[in-house]
Amino acid sequence: MAETIIGLLGIEFGEMTKDRVTATMPVNSSTHQPYGQLHGGASVVLAESVASFGTLNLLDQENETAVGLEINANHIRGKKDGIVTAIGTPLHRGRKTMVWDIKIVDEEEKLICVSRCTMAIVPLK
Repeated sequence: MAETIIGLLGIEFGEMTKDRVTATMPVNSSTHQPYGQLHGGASVVLAESVASFGTLNLLDQENETAVGLEINANHIRGKKDGIVTAIGTPLHRGRKTMVWDIKIVDEEEKLICVSRCTMAIVPLK
C-alpha cells in the first residue's frame, strides 16, 4: 500500500473487527491545505479507507470486493498538526451495500470530522 494514496498520506490501520475499524493519519504538510490546516479531502480519504477495509473484512474476498458508492463529510474543527484517528462502525450490513459511520477525532478525542460512507459490494469476475 506504500504507493497508494493510503501510503502517501501515512494512514495506518489499527483495530479491525466486524463492529469497528480504526486508522490514524498524521496532520502535516502531506495532509494540509494551503493555509496549514488539515485538508478536508485528506479526511475524506481516511474515512473512505476505513469504510473500504471494514467492508472488505466482512466479505468473501475470493468472490467479492467493495467500492465506494457515496461519501459525505462534515468538517467540524480545524487541525494544524499531530495525529487524527478515524473510528468506523457499520450502520447497515447488506448483501449489496454497507453503510459506515466514521468519526475522526484528535488526540484529545475532540471531533474533527464526521462522515457517512456507502460501499457497494460487487462480484469479482
